[in-house]
Amino acid sequence: MERMVTKVAPTDTTVLVTGESGTGKGVITLAIHEQSGRRNGPFVVVNCSAIPEHLLESEFFGHTKGAFTSADRARKGLFLQADKGTIFLDEIGELPLHMQTKLLHVIEDKVVRPIGSEQARRVDTRIVAATNRNLQEMVAQGKFREDLFFRVSMFHIHVPPLRERQEDIRGLIGHLLHKAHAGGNRAFPIRMEPGIEEILLGYSWPGNVRQLENVISRALILAEGDCIVSGDLPAEVTRNAALGAQAGT
Repeated sequence: MERMVTKVAPTDTTVLVTGESGTGKGVITLAIHEQSGRRNGPFVVVNCSAIPEHLLESEFFGHTKGAFTSADRARKGLFLQADKGTIFLDEIGELPLHMQTKLLHVIEDKVVRPIGSEQARRVDTRIVAATNRNLQEMVAQGKFREDLFFRVSMFHIHVPPLRERQEDIRGLIGHLLHKAHAGGNRAFPIRMEPGIEEILLGYSWPGNVRQLENVISRALILAEGDCIVSGDLPAEVTRNAALGAQAGT
């Protein structure tokens, strides 16, 4: 995966990052931006599922003053805010069909037209999208435009769930502990009592990297001194390890 990011980052290719919620899709997207020639430009994050449908066009492309009742001033849309940089369209599968059509035109023509304006404006914005949905299934169901799917998935990176890449867990734990120490949350390095790493390695992590980060953050708050013990872990994590041990006897 790291090789894929390194290869695609210097290009202007549109990238689609897929995977379950919490697998770190946003981290990969930011890495693409930071390793690209646009690293000094803006990195604009858009949660497509959080914007009310009636505001999508205005949020994406902007509007002129007086374009509609509540438009008391002109607004620059997110695509223009991301000019010379990267726009991250998170949860792109949540976009309604009419916005998918407008997005396709932006990708193809590289222009946006603010609501109420007769003049289109050129925009130089790289698009990286992410979703936890199966867009190919949505295409078959008529819920996602096939032509837009091909446009946004010119380079596809799939992030497997954490349970399928156990080899990454040790590195992530070390990174999170180092991050807490380097960030000043702890005045001294943190260690784990024997057996803690095995407990963490044996858990299935349904919430993926996000859940692991929450568990480590919780343990750091509860830890006495410089050592994390089993009592600092959530019950569901230690219970899972106990059940695994019983099954092995």
